Amino acid sequence: QVQLVESGGGLGQPGGSLRLSCAASGLTFSSAVMRWYRQAPGKERDLVAHITSSGASTNYADSVKGRFTISRDNAKNRVYLQMNSLKPDDTAVYYCYARYSGSKLEYWGQGTQVTVSS
Repeated sequence: QVQLVESGGGLGQPGGSLRLSCAASGLTFSSAVMRWYRQAPGKERDLVAHITSSGASTNYADSVKGRFTISRDNAKNRVYLQMNSLKPDDTAVYYCYARYSGSKLEYWGQGTQVTVSS
């Protein structure tokens, strides 16, 4: 059974930083593409960042480019999202996502709330 468990959310200050972590189990982590999505109240779930199975390539939403960094540790089965220069618009529930390359099966975490406010 695949499980993705996010942690590290909470209250952040505008201009501050938070680091999200997603612990994966039940899958061959080093073969999985990993992503972070977010969903703000009343809005659709949007892709924030993507990292390939090897970690060699990353992509970001324009709204977070230059501020957020996705990374992974295949030895620890974890993916991270370092969020710097936080803005109130970053307030959302952040979800971890996994998919094997070439597969249509998708796995989601339960989400972690990030609130950016002074």
